[in-house]
Amino acid sequence: MALLEKWRSVAYNERLGKDELQRIWGAYFKREQDIYAELLKNPDEVVKGTVKELAERYNVDVMTMTGFLDGINDSLVEKNPIEEMEEDTEVNLGFDKALLYKNMVAADAEWLYKLDAWKDIFDDDTRKRLYKEQKSSTTVIKGDKIYPNDPCPCGSGKKYKKCCGKK
Repeated sequence: MALLEKWRSVAYNERLGKDELQRIWGAYFKREQDIYAELLKNPDEVVKGTVKELAERYNVDVMTMTGFLDGINDSLVEKNPIEEMEEDTEVNLGFDKALLYKNMVAADAEWLYKLDAWKDIFDDDTRKRLYKEQKSSTTVIKGDKIYPNDPCPCGSGKKYKKCCGKK
């Protein structure tokens, strides 16, 4: 069984009960925050190594590192082969800073996108802009309602009810 499959079988196992899952995720989020705080100290450095080496480097177990790699993968410049990853698989943590920040906002991970290290990477205006861009990208905007006697939006010159609004 690949590492990612093992990680997901524990992290999303509803048979463990709500309290146990909250304990697992609470511990994971603390370790995740610590890893990001370290990574963001040198955001332009591409950290590389095997899954096991990175786990040792950041003082976490292999399963926690697997969860971390799953979470950061969409923010990486070069994606890791997370689906078939094993302890000796070479991986990298070379992330796109703006994309990582936006993905943290999208995940509502306030404990991550409000890390002090971001202040050294982006100024206040840039962080606000990235935050707004991410939030507005998921906002659905309804168009104006078209009534039967309105001109048809297709530009035919007919009333909507006699053109595209016919049933």
